[in-house]
Formats: sequence, structure tokens, C-alpha cells
Amino acid sequence: MGNGLWMYFMLLMSMEISSLKIMLPNAFSRYFVLQSLGPRGCSFRSLARSVGVQSAAEQTTIELTGRDRPGLLSEIFAVLTDHRCNVIAAEVWTHNSRMASVVYISDEENGLAIDDTDRLAKIRQLLLYVLKGDRDRPSANTAVSVDSTHKERRLHQMMYADRDYDKDDTNCISSDRTKPLVTVENCTDKGYTVVNLRGPDRPKLIFDTVCTLTDMQYVVYHGTIIAEGREAYQEYYIRHMDGCPISSEAERQRVIQCLEAAIKRRTSNGIRLELCGDDRIGFLSDVTRIFRENGLSVSRAEVTTRGSQAVNVFYVTDASGSQVKSETIEAVRKEIGQTVLRVKDDVYSDSPPQQTARFSLGHIFRSSSEKFLFNLGLIKSCS
Repeated sequence: MGNGLWMYFMLLMSMEISSLKIMLPNAFSRYFVLQSLGPRGCSFRSLARSVGVQSAAEQTTIELTGRDRPGLLSEIFAVLTDHRCNVIAAEVWTHNSRMASVVYISDEENGLAIDDTDRLAKIRQLLLYVLKGDRDRPSANTAVSVDSTHKERRLHQMMYADRDYDKDDTNCISSDRTKPLVTVENCTDKGYTVVNLRGPDRPKLIFDTVCTLTDMQYVVYHGTIIAEGREAYQEYYIRHMDGCPISSEAERQRVIQCLEAAIKRRTSNGIRLELCGDDRIGFLSDVTRIFRENGLSVSRAEVTTRGSQAVNVFYVTDASGSQVKSETIEAVRKEIGQTVLRVKDDVYSDSPPQQTARFSLGHIFRSSSEKFLFNLGLIKSCS
């Protein structure tokens, strides 16, 4: 049931799920899930960096972590443009005043990966200067990445290594409605630690939770996932990889902090701007410069290229993290082009999400599996 189990599990994690019970009954199945999550991405030696570069046949991957600040993304794209790099795709997350980004670039001249080591070293050094700024000098480092992994999982690993979960962000504006409730308790009679999470439902919520537990070197033995209305409930029975439950209060608090951070990283604050236009060298540099000049700060970004078209999504706030004034948005649209830049409602913002159609497993699991697992003592009542 190895590959079939994992493909089924990944399919479920990409959907909005009403109800699901997960049981990994033997070591063989647990091994396949851990292998499919990507053990090569679990090397903590490769995580301690601020700028990393790796090359593939058609693109070079740059990884960046550092302190977030207004205009940072504009400066990063300007460096890449000045050194004849075409940005093929990128994803940027921010949380607790920290920024992590995975950027895929190619050579402007031939469209292939950049394999000139001297050129890459210069780009890395310049990006490091940008990331250091005036306030992040002690924590900045450079390193070359030798492993590849899932992009969004890699962003989780980078922010976890950067310890975004325990940084005090006095400027962060958050809402209690978006903060998950996380509890961690030991089930001593069965030798497990039970992790419960409750909060607003959204896509990829299970992915964010399970990957974080795996990267923290925990094994998930049993799980319960239920979504009712706008709220999601998750319960996991976990142990260390050596088979032991959590043994200290400090470790328990750390798990709570890391899971809260993992869920909040993908919560996008601000107004969603969709940018679609002809792709060209320097396009992102120009757009983010206009954002900076109009006092906008990018809280999250998704950059893709489809053929000759650049299809990008930016979530923006003002420099203080507050909502952007409508006249500022209109000024930006007028400068970039109103047909190129569109304003969309943010489904991941602090506002309550709209009810959408969902793939429901409720009729399958609630009547039979829920009773079966409850009677076995492997799950607790959700009431």
C-alpha cells in the first residue's frame, strides 16, 4: 500500500476535506510516507543559510531568508535584472518580520541555467548585502544548496531554520480569527503525544501541519481531520522517531509555536493584486519598484511564467502592515496599467472566507471509520 497510500494522501491534502481519518498501521506504511515527503529535504545542515543557489538543466534556484522590510523584494529583483537574470518563477512568504523566498532564474541570453560559478558567487554576495541591510548583519550567511525538494515544503524548512516561530514582531498586525488554537498533551497509557489544532479552514492546511511535524523529526501514527463550515479540526498521535513521546514542557511549547507559525505563514495579509502581461527581462523589477515608490509592502508573492505571459499574484499592505488606501491602489494601477494589474478579493485574508464547493468525504468516514477508530481508542470525540 506504499505508493498508492502516498498518492491518495497527497490528493487529499490538495483538496478541501470535510472529514478524514488517517491510520498508518505498520512501519512499512510510515516509511513510505516519510520517504515521499522527501528525506533529502530534512538535512538540517543545509538549512542554516540566508542565500543558497543550485542549478538544474534549464534553471537556477536561489533561496533567500532574511529580515523582511518594505522594498526588499524590489531590491532583490533589481539585482537579478542588473545581472541579466530572467525570473521564471518565484514564491515569497513573510512571517514575524522574516522573509523566505525560492526564486527560479535563467540566463537572459540563452534561457538556460546559469553555470558560471564566478557569476553565481557575485549574485549571491550582492543578494546577501541586500538581505543584511542595516539590521540583520549578525544572522546573515551564504551557502550553496545541493538538494532539491518541494518548493512550499522548502519554504517551511527555511523559515523553521530561521526560527521565525519565536521572533517577537511588534509591528505584526494579526487577528484572533486567523490564529489557530494548538494544544499538545501526552497520552501516557498509549505512549503517544496528542496534538490538536483548531482554526479557520483553508487549502493545504494538512500539508502545512504534517510537513512541519515531519521536519521536526516526529512520526504521525494516527490522525483525524474534520472540516465543518469554516472551521477545521486536526488531531494527530505522534512520537519521536525513536518511539518516545514529548518529554518536557519546553519541547511542548516549541511544538505549539512551530505549528502556529506553519499555519500562519500561508495566511496572506493585505490586498490581492493579480498581474498578467507580456513577460520580459526586468518586468518584476519595474513592478516591485512601483510598489515601493507608492509605499506598498509585499507580504506574499507567487510568480509564474506561462509561455510568453507573466502571471503573478502579490499581497500588499502599506509600510506599517495596515490596509492600503484605495487611492494608492488606483495610482499603482494607473502607472502599471489597469488592464495588466487587477485587484481581487483575498480569500486568505482576515475577512471571513466565502463558502465554496468542496470535495466531501463526510459520508464515507463519519458513519463507519469514526466509530471504528473511536472504539479502538485511537481517536477522541470531536464534540
